[in-house]
Amino acid sequence: MTDQLKLDHIIEGCRNGKANSQKALVNQFSGLLYSICLRYLGDEAKAKDCLQDSFIRIFKYFKNFDGSKGSLQSWMRKITVNVALKTLNKNKLDTTPLSLDYNDKMSVAPDAVSKMSVDDLMKVVQSLPDGYRQVFNLSVIEGYNHREIAEMLGIQEVTSRSNLSRAKQLLRKKLISFQNSESWVKIN
Repeated sequence: MTDQLKLDHIIEGCRNGKANSQKALVNQFSGLLYSICLRYLGDEAKAKDCLQDSFIRIFKYFKNFDGSKGSLQSWMRKITVNVALKTLNKNKLDTTPLSLDYNDKMSVAPDAVSKMSVDDLMKVVQSLPDGYRQVFNLSVIEGYNHREIAEMLGIQEVTSRSNLSRAKQLLRKKLISFQNSESWVKIN
């Protein structure tokens, strides 16, 4: 059975509420969706709760999935991002500006980033303050524009732009620190 036929079979089973199809869907996509939850929430326990809430929502609305409008993966990613954002809104995002003293000419050598593991890079992004991390994820990773981000987070477009700029500055500072020390320092 080809992968697409297998996925089509899983989709049909999920539409009909079959537990074995739901389990197969969870097994196939939980890693991807968990990484999204973790990227937005920055905490493993919260990310696991978000993943569970995402799958509950996915299964609840599975009959609404229309493959002609996009892939199943994209549809589930969007639901997961929305669940993560709702979780964050419950805890109110901190978008207050940090007092930063940066030299705009700071740069990170590509070699420094290439020496880091994916887990280390993920830790750096997770170490950003909530508001900055959310805007960074939505803009850089998910590809939303500032108008869309502002609507999703209930903030002004200018705040979205400002938070993205500050997130990049913080990331640059952390990466320069890594570059200078040539060893990973635990971020917290």
